[in-house]
Amino acid sequence: MSPGVEALLEQARAGMTRLTPQETVQAATRGALMIDMRTEAQRREQGDLPGVIVIDRTVLEWRLDPASDWRIPEATGYDLEIVVMCCQGYSSSLAAASLRALGLHRATDMIGGVEAWQSAGLPFTDQAADVRR
Repeated sequence: MSPGVEALLEQARAGMTRLTPQETVQAATRGALMIDMRTEAQRREQGDLPGVIVIDRTVLEWRLDPASDWRIPEATGYDLEIVVMCCQGYSSSLAAASLRALGLHRATDMIGGVEAWQSAGLPFTDQAADVRR
């Protein structure tokens, strides 16, 4: 495999079933954790999505690893379905691959990120974001 970020992205996505925005809504309906890892500035510019948990990329693995002392209460086991999202669906692929490497084998990401969510006409919320530190 050639070096570079494109090769890293291809490797991260190998074996991962990524979800469209509509499939992400369906996953949330069946209990998947929707994790938004966009920065505060990105969320302010694009808007917040309903039902997501906001976790900064720098602490993502610690908050979602069920064996971590710093996990969020929702991180109850390695069989959780987790959908990670970012602005365009690139860094979320790398994050989902990292979660899979931790043993969270059902972790994936949303194709196209929040830009695709918006293009699909899916709702945003005016409620305060559920930010976990």
